[in-house]
Amino acid sequence: MAQTIKAWQCIGCGRVEADGRCIGICEDRPVRLVSAADYEILEAFVRRLATSTPRDGQWERSYLALQRQARALVGLDPDQVPKLAPQPQL
Repeated sequence: MAQTIKAWQCIGCGRVEADGRCIGICEDRPVRLVSAADYEILEAFVRRLATSTPRDGQWERSYLALQRQARALVGLDPDQVPKLAPQPQL
């Protein structure tokens, strides 16, 4: 699971807990930061989710595979995926 840190960021110059060139209108606000690596992992998963199209009749298999991947990314046991009830055939 991605770890966040609390920091302060200036809404004027953008400085984050470091020396920055202030333009005289600094006002610090609390922010939460996440590492770029964790963000890129999430972005890759969301991109996969957004661009995946299951084959006809395979939506459930695709959904369960994506759910297992998501569970693994957030540190849950990927094998504890609840089974969906069978859908009636029309």
